[in-house]
Amino acid sequence: MGILENKARARLFYKYLSRVYDQVNPFIWTEEMRTEALELLEFPDDATVLDVGCGTGFATEGLLECVDEVYAIDQSEHQLEQAYAKFGRTDGPVHFHRGDAERLPFATNTFDIVWSSGSIEYWPDPVRTLREFRRVLKPGGQVLVVGPNTPDNPVTRRLADAIMLFYDEYEADRMFKTAGFEDVKHLFQGPSYDPDIAITTIGRAPE
Repeated sequence: MGILENKARARLFYKYLSRVYDQVNPFIWTEEMRTEALELLEFPDDATVLDVGCGTGFATEGLLECVDEVYAIDQSEHQLEQAYAKFGRTDGPVHFHRGDAERLPFATNTFDIVWSSGSIEYWPDPVRTLREFRRVLKPGGQVLVVGPNTPDNPVTRRLADAIMLFYDEYEADRMFKTAGFEDVKHLFQGPSYDPDIAITTIGRAPE
């Protein structure tokens, strides 16, 4: 397990990263990548959408191009403060919650779509968290998770794994299917300098 697959260490990490997150993030997770990921989803009329690990709200902003309101949750108060500044804390189109992806504060069968980008790499138990996503999804609802693809170089891979979770499409397939999702598919994404840096996985909750 990587050093940042620990909730306390991840919160401390984002206490400092949040100050420059919006300046650094576009070099790794671009608007083009976000748009491409959004196009993988089907948004029903009046869709209820949850953004898990919303951070400063980059993905939330994209989701709001497709729906009128978004529920968003993150464990980092420092990241959320940045998001509040963009959308408003209580009176905007985003319903914010501070909390844990493993224990979502929402009722079963609540959402049409659960989205999570840049969060899975910090989860101590990804399958448990994905099962929690399935719990809050309506039957037939969609899940989309963006995470870091395993580096090809063995030395880089060992270093990456010591920091956080990296995985390939085969491991993603195993995790999502073990968590009970169906129609699991994967898309590699990245900026021009590294087009396979991220792996985006979509699936459906059983009907």
